[in-house]
Amino acid sequence: MKYPLGAGWVRDQLALRVSPANVRRVQPDGEFVLYWMQATQRLDENWALRFAILEADRLGRPLLIHHEPLPSAPYACDRFLLFELQGAREIAREAARRGLPYQLVLPRALGAPEAVVALAERALLVVTDRFPTAGVAERTARVAESAPCRVVAVDSAGIVPAASFPREEYAARTIRPKLAKLLDFSLAEVEEQPPARELPASTWDSLDVERLPVASLDDDALRAEVARCDVDHDVAPVACAGGVIAARARLDAFLHDGLAGYAERRRHPDDEEGSSRLSPWLHHGQIAPAEVARAVRAHGPAGEAAAFLDEMVTWRELALNCCTRNPRFASLAALPDWVHQTMRRHAGDRREPRYTLRQLERGETHDALWNAGQRELRATGRMHNVVRMLWGKSVLTWAPTYGDALRWLVHLNDRWALDGRDPSSYAGILWCFGKFDRPFAERPVWGTIRPMSLERARVKYDVKGYIARWS
Repeated sequence: MKYPLGAGWVRDQLALRVSPANVRRVQPDGEFVLYWMQATQRLDENWALRFAILEADRLGRPLLIHHEPLPSAPYACDRFLLFELQGAREIAREAARRGLPYQLVLPRALGAPEAVVALAERALLVVTDRFPTAGVAERTARVAESAPCRVVAVDSAGIVPAASFPREEYAARTIRPKLAKLLDFSLAEVEEQPPARELPASTWDSLDVERLPVASLDDDALRAEVARCDVDHDVAPVACAGGVIAARARLDAFLHDGLAGYAERRRHPDDEEGSSRLSPWLHHGQIAPAEVARAVRAHGPAGEAAAFLDEMVTWRELALNCCTRNPRFASLAALPDWVHQTMRRHAGDRREPRYTLRQLERGETHDALWNAGQRELRATGRMHNVVRMLWGKSVLTWAPTYGDALRWLVHLNDRWALDGRDPSSYAGILWCFGKFDRPFAERPVWGTIRPMSLERARVKYDVKGYIARWS
């Protein structure tokens, strides 16, 4: 069944998903409820937007949806910005169809005033997205400090509310049974509805912002806008297009091809259709993880669906939990005690070969498989999951120190990957160092961290075609 937006189940979910970003009250003379779209870049299954609509109706005010990508965002570049603007174009068109007041403002210069600050001055209440990475929490805190009204952040990132897990979970095996109890309940659908009041044209005209008419711009025009922004132009756009239309097309292709035999096919780097490859759209919030999970369940087969959901739900929710509950998620400090002990014992072990970050970024190592993975990442913004594990594990043994290895992996991933700066990316990198894992037999450099060999990968996986494609 679908619950009405104001149903008790919806309010129960919001009670777990909404958290205050400051201690101020609603501004009584505010003109509108402002939904500041950051991490959840969609209109459907957006808990922050749902809360903003409910609050606008309760307070008798109109809603304004404001979207403002910043050139100062971590690793802002042509690749990420174009992907976001392609998604925004679809949001703008759909918002117009539904009668929702949506605007996109694109600051081009580093340090330019943020329009959201001025809009918060006129708002009754500011609602935004809760997200633990990509600088979202820091930007929310900065705006909440200066805003004269109440600011709240709403969790739409996971299927299950992050508050369902008040402490950091140790491993997949500890969170999996808890998710199993909550998943069906959390996957219920909601009947979306528009706010009761329209934003007056006089208010819209008086907002004094330079809106980008994104709904009317083709890709060439969007690229021209991106070229005017102070971002990293060396990281070029890729063929993978942003937006919910592309996300749903990719999901449909996976359901009709990749899901059959998923448990085995996902292990083979040369099988492009054997994995969902949905992570870029999930990271940007352009498709809801609940939508993906329901579609996979409905399509089946049951065994393959269960295997996929264990990967997407268990490990993704574990990553969200890690980055939400552990503020040191991008450092060695996030690792368990046994890892620190083994790293101390092996800090002086000889690394051979050793590479620089520059060599790694260019894919200039002795190993063709590793280089192929790095080239795929640079060329497409993505990397097959099996190769990604090998890619991360190898750097652990090639960098001068464990700390260098982690910093370099974060840099390479966050700069080039469309799903970089994401909880799943940080959790995957930390897993290479022993996070969510157990000790193994002791070896030089590895210590008791699980080893992984590029040489053995050639025996376990079909990598010849993959290497040939990216050589």
